[in-house]
Amino acid sequence: MPEISNFLVWLVLGGVSGWIGSKITGNDDRMGIGWNLIVGIVGAFIGGWVAGIFGLGPATGLNLWSFLISIVGSVILLLLVNLFRSKLK
Repeated sequence: MPEISNFLVWLVLGGVSGWIGSKITGNDDRMGIGWNLIVGIVGAFIGGWVAGIFGLGPATGLNLWSFLISIVGSVILLLLVNLFRSKLK
């Protein structure tokens, strides 16, 4: 049973970090809970990769550092989406 609760916590933190990232980048009006969740999860991977490049150590576990890295990754992802969206117009 602990695996299911950990999974649910990861989903909630992913959704919240995606939502915070969408607020920071001004995308919140176009995104719902599903997109916030996806952005948060993908953002966690991007943030972890970027943190590794800069030697900031891995983001592992359910902790504040991992949450912050996920938010940073979400912001990076949404800024790239905004950049490509503006290029297509």
